[in-house]
Amino acid sequence: MMNQYLKELEQDPFDPDEFVERMVRRSMQESRLTDDQIDPEMIHDIFTQAIQDLKVLQERQERKCMRLEQAVQEEEKQYGAKLSEIMDQHSHCVNVFSTLDERMSRCGGRALEVGEKLGAARAPRARSAAARDLLSHLANFLSPGPVLTDLFNDPNKLNEAADVIQKLYTIAQELPPDKFEVAKKKIEAKYDEIERNLIEEFVKAQNQGNLAKMKTIANIMTNFKGYSQCVDAFIETSQMNTLLGKDIFASVLPLCKKNNTIITSVFPNPEQVMSKFVLNIFHLKLQKYIQTKLADKNDIEKYLRNLYDMYTSTQKVCDELVAAGMVSADGNISTGDLRREALVNGAMAAANDGYAALEIRRLKAVLSNALNVYYNEKHHVKKQIQGGGFQELRRDLQAVIGTRANINIAQIENYGGETFLSEQLVQKMLADANMSFLRCKTLCTSNELSGTAIALLDVLIQQLLIEHVDYALDLGLQSIPIAENKSPPQIYFFEIVNQTNKIVKMFEEHFQESVLPCLSSTTKQSECVQKKTLVLEQLENKVDAGLERAIAAVVGWVRLHLHTEQKKTDFKPEGDIDTLASPACLAVVSYLNSVMDKVYANLEGENLQAVSLELAVRLHRVIYEHLQNFQFNSAGAMIAICDVKEYRSAACGRSGSAPHAHALFDALHALCNLLLVKPENLHQVCEGETLAELDQSILHNFIQLRSDYKSHKLSSFLKGLS
Repeated sequence: MMNQYLKELEQDPFDPDEFVERMVRRSMQESRLTDDQIDPEMIHDIFTQAIQDLKVLQERQERKCMRLEQAVQEEEKQYGAKLSEIMDQHSHCVNVFSTLDERMSRCGGRALEVGEKLGAARAPRARSAAARDLLSHLANFLSPGPVLTDLFNDPNKLNEAADVIQKLYTIAQELPPDKFEVAKKKIEAKYDEIERNLIEEFVKAQNQGNLAKMKTIANIMTNFKGYSQCVDAFIETSQMNTLLGKDIFASVLPLCKKNNTIITSVFPNPEQVMSKFVLNIFHLKLQKYIQTKLADKNDIEKYLRNLYDMYTSTQKVCDELVAAGMVSADGNISTGDLRREALVNGAMAAANDGYAALEIRRLKAVLSNALNVYYNEKHHVKKQIQGGGFQELRRDLQAVIGTRANINIAQIENYGGETFLSEQLVQKMLADANMSFLRCKTLCTSNELSGTAIALLDVLIQQLLIEHVDYALDLGLQSIPIAENKSPPQIYFFEIVNQTNKIVKMFEEHFQESVLPCLSSTTKQSECVQKKTLVLEQLENKVDAGLERAIAAVVGWVRLHLHTEQKKTDFKPEGDIDTLASPACLAVVSYLNSVMDKVYANLEGENLQAVSLELAVRLHRVIYEHLQNFQFNSAGAMIAICDVKEYRSAACGRSGSAPHAHALFDALHALCNLLLVKPENLHQVCEGETLAELDQSILHNFIQLRSDYKSHKLSSFLKGLS
C-alpha cells in the first residue's frame, strides 16, 4: 500500500480531499458484509493502518531530503573553489594579453617608420627608373628611321604602350619645335595610332561583351584626347540596328536601361556618357524618324495628326526617362543633365513651326465642308439673307397685300417644316474643334497659345453659330406666316428654338472644356468670353424676335377666324339647344392645343414661361374684345361660358401655367356669368371676389351685352354699382 500511497502523493497537482475520498471508497468496499451492512471496526482499522503508513512514509521522505541537502552543499563548495581558480587564471591571461599588445604596438610603429624610410628612399629610384625608361623611348623616337621597339609593335602590350606614349606626347608638347620637329611628329603619329588601336580594341570588347576589358581601356582613354571618340564609338555600336520598328518610341526606354547598366560599369563618368547616349537617340534617331513621318504635307489632316502623335510620343518617352532618373525635368548644365524640354525640341527639330496657321486653315476647311455636305444632303442652296427693319416692314406689307388680293407676293416659304439644324452635325463639328484645341494646347508655345486659340474660336463661332445656327434662325424667321393669314399658320419656329438651345448648350460645354483651358491665366480669356457672349446675345435676340412673330401670327389668326366664322346666332340661338361650345371656338381651341403642344414640347425655363404667359394674355385680350361684338340671351350666355372654359383650358390648362393667366380667364369667366344671372342677383355677382377688383365700366359694358338689357331695364339695377 505504501507504494500506492507514494504514487498518489506524487501526482501533480495533488488534491488531499480527493485522496481521502478514494481511501473512503476503498475502505467501504473492503468492510462491506452484505449489500446493506458494513463493518465499522474494520473501517477504523483500515484508517488507523493508513495513518501509520503515511507517518512511516513521511519519515522516509524527510531522511531522503536531508541526504540530498548535504550532497548539494558539498557540490556547491567544490564548484565555488573551482570558479575561484578559473577567475585567477583569467586575470593572469588579461595581464599577459595587455603586455603583448603593448609590445605589438611598439613593433608596428617601428615597422611603419622603417617602411616610410624605405619608401622615401625607393621613390626617387622609381622615378629615376621611369625617367630613364622614358628617355630611352624618347631616344628611339629621336633616332632616324622608324621606331622598332617591341613595346610599340607588340599588340599584347597595347595598354603599357598607351601609358608610355601618353607621357611621351605630354613631354613632346614642351620640346622646342625647331630642333625636335621630326621627333614630335613621330610621337604624334604613334599617339594617334595607339589611340585608334585602343578604340578598336574597345569596340571589339564591346561586341564580345567583355566589360572588364572595356573598363580598363576606358580608364586608359580618359588621359587621351580622343576619349570622346571612344564614347562615340560605344554609342554608335550600342545603337546600331536598334529603334527600327514601326513604333520606335516604345523601344527607347528598354534600350536606355540596358545600356545604362553597361555605362555605369565601364566609364568613369557615367552621367555624362549616359546624357550623350540619350541625346544621340533624340537628335539623330528620333529626329530622323519624325522627319520621315512628317515629310508629306499634302494631306493636312494626316500631317497634323502625325505631328500630334509624334510630339506626344516624344513627351511620353521623356517622361519615362525622367521617372527612370536618366533625364532631369529641369536640367543642370554644370553636371551635364539633360533637360526634358530641350530633348523634345531637339527631336521635333522645329517640325511644329507654322503649326498654328495649318491648324486654323484645317479647322475652317473641315467645318465649312461639313456644312456644305449637310446642306447638299438637304438639297438646299444657302441664301443671302438681308436683315433690318426695312426688310421686315417690306415683308409684312407684301404679305398683307398678297393675303387680301389672294396673291403670294411675299413668297413666304416654310420648307416643309425643315429646321436646317442638326445636332449630329454640331457634334461632329465640335469634335473636330475639340481635336484642334487639344493640339493647340499641346503644340503651341506659350507665346502662340492664346492667339491661336482665339483664331480657332473665331473659326468655330463663324462656322457653327453664324453660318449654321444664325442662318437657321434667319430662315425660321422668314418662314413664320403673317398675322393676317386666313388659314391656320403652321409655326415651326418652336422646333428651331428647341434645337438652338440644345446646340448652344453643347457649344457652352465645349467652350468650358476645350477653349478656356487654352486661355487660363491670360489676359485674352475675358476677351474670348465677351466675344462668345456677344454672339449668343445676337442669337437670343433673333430667338426673341421669332417667338414674338410666332405669337403674333397665332393670335392674329385667332382674331381673324373668330371675326369671320363666329355668327351672331351662336350667342343668340332660338329654341332649346345643347349648351356646347360654338364651332368657331372649337376650331380655335383645336388649333391652340396643337400650338401649345409645340410650345411645351420645345421650350423650357424662362422661354416657356414667357411665351405661354404672353400667348395667354394676348388670347385673353382677343377673346375679350371679340365677345364685346355680340348680344347674348340665356342660352347664348351658356355657350359663351363654355367657349371661355375651352379657351382657358387651351391657353393655360397645362401644368406650370402662370397664375396671372389663370386670373385673367377666371375674371373673363366671371364676366360671362353676368350675362346669365337673374337681374336681381347682378349686385351680388358684381360684388363677388373675382369681379370686385375690376373697373365698373367693364362690368357695365358686359351687362349691356345682355339681350334683355333694355326689356328688363337693367340700367336701373346698375345705379348702385357706381
